[in-house]
Amino acid sequence: MIEESDEATPRTRLFQFPGGVLELQSSSPDAADDYGGFFLQLNDSTAIDGHDDQRAVMRYTPTALGYLRTDVSGVSQQWDESEIRRLAARYGYDLAGIIPYDPASGRPPFARLKAQATRLDAEAVFVPSLEHFEEREAPSSLVQRLDVVTVHPESTYSRRALPP
Repeated sequence: MIEESDEATPRTRLFQFPGGVLELQSSSPDAADDYGGFFLQLNDSTAIDGHDDQRAVMRYTPTALGYLRTDVSGVSQQWDESEIRRLAARYGYDLAGIIPYDPASGRPPFARLKAQATRLDAEAVFVPSLEHFEEREAPSSLVQRLDVVTVHPESTYSRRALPP
């Protein structure tokens, strides 16, 4: 007679990626992919199979947002968005999205941008040019929270450069 145990047999799956191993553990007897937790193990620069991969390093990628005014971009909006994506990638940011602002909406211009930046813990905002801001200058209320990077001319207004 076989006795059934209340305890499930733990299962482990190992997934190899450049620079490390992802270990998923499950104790559920029914669902094959029901993992109770996961553990990430980084192997210096040696993969499971013993091959050295000096380029395999996990790095932190800061988050950024894009911002543009639809009335300023006009028919060039898609071009402006692609330029924002290109520059954000070149600077090493993970572009979480582009927030278009339409002045006809009647909303405050940076309300959605600031809310998204807070929610995503963004570090920078990319804009096509200073023309997308009132008075054609980077607003201090925005620069206090985020680095502002313009595509044309390529320039950065850093929040760390402002005096406290």
